[in-house]
Amino acid sequence: MKSLKSLRLHISIFGRTNVGKSSFLNSITGQNVSIVSEQKGTTTDIVEKSAELFPIGAVTFLDTAGIDDNTTLGDLRKEKTFSVLNRTDIGLIITDFNGLTEYELSLINNFETLKIPYLVIINKTDIEPVSELKLSEINNYTNNIIQISALKTKNLTDIFVSALVKIVPDDFVNPPSILGDKIEKKDIIVLVTPIDKEAPKGRLILPQVQTIRDILDNQCISVVTQVDNLKYILSNLKTKPKLVVTDSQAFKEVSEIVSDDIQMTSFSILFARLKGDLNTFVKGANSITTLKPNDKILILESCTHHAIDDDIARVKIPKLLQKRLGFNLNFEYKTGHDFPDISEYKLIIHCGACMTNRKEVLSRILISNRQNIPITNYGIVISYCLGILDRAIKPLF
Repeated sequence: MKSLKSLRLHISIFGRTNVGKSSFLNSITGQNVSIVSEQKGTTTDIVEKSAELFPIGAVTFLDTAGIDDNTTLGDLRKEKTFSVLNRTDIGLIITDFNGLTEYELSLINNFETLKIPYLVIINKTDIEPVSELKLSEINNYTNNIIQISALKTKNLTDIFVSALVKIVPDDFVNPPSILGDKIEKKDIIVLVTPIDKEAPKGRLILPQVQTIRDILDNQCISVVTQVDNLKYILSNLKTKPKLVVTDSQAFKEVSEIVSDDIQMTSFSILFARLKGDLNTFVKGANSITTLKPNDKILILESCTHHAIDDDIARVKIPKLLQKRLGFNLNFEYKTGHDFPDISEYKLIIHCGACMTNRKEVLSRILISNRQNIPITNYGIVISYCLGILDRAIKPLF
């Protein structure tokens, strides 16, 4: 079975046009993933390719367009290229005997700002090797350098992986657990999973599936139910559950059924901790008291879906917030990987990010913090509006 894209290490390939980015990707994957041509600007949109790299595991390569195309179309390509930075776990700068030009230096500046580890790959050494002077200039920025020919170097993948292993982020090598550090062997965890209109037919939504697997991996017991049967389940369990985890949309009903001596949280809050920074998200929710009538609120949705009548992002959260505050707000929505100019917003509300890698969420938090714009997530803002935030986050602190 393929690993989920959101759990893969995202490796983005950057460089000037015709330095051999696509040739490098094709050589590493052993496939003609990207078009290779002498003509400039062959790569336009981001090309994604999943692969397995031993001993790292599952990765997704993101092959980007050249960053030195100064045409009008080139500007659009460049914008697309730089937009991928927010979901980049590791950056690869492909260059040649020219070393680091202004384009590569701008990338390095972005890597350092977003705290992205990177590797400089000097390509085409079979045509012309890099000079000692150029190599020395690169060493002023990083020692993570390899010199190769994408077309002729033997054991290229082994050379690349050996360099890559040195800079892989620790949270990928030792990924955080959804619940593993908060539960003990044989604990009973009750999962409340409403089957609503947005639930995929015949399946559970991804956070529910991942949580069940995490519970099983930690040798605990998961009891899965809908809201209607929750009271029955709790009254018939001989051992009190360690925790009840609910879909955020059922928070109110579940909080009224689950007694105060049983801990309770939501899938969305679990993923706020797994994919982002729980403290920052809680701080963001507590800033709601500073909002004023008609303030602009940005809601970020990782995946596209057909909005239903009681959609959580477009209906339920706006209703809850405006009811709690007693006045109207202006809500705007962005879907997918694009992260807009956020300067005009007073609050950002992120989805659970089950379809987004952790780096993308952390990058968004970093940008928001630097602009002093509060950011939170669905489950946390719902529990805040219902007056149960402290109870909902207590199991995770």
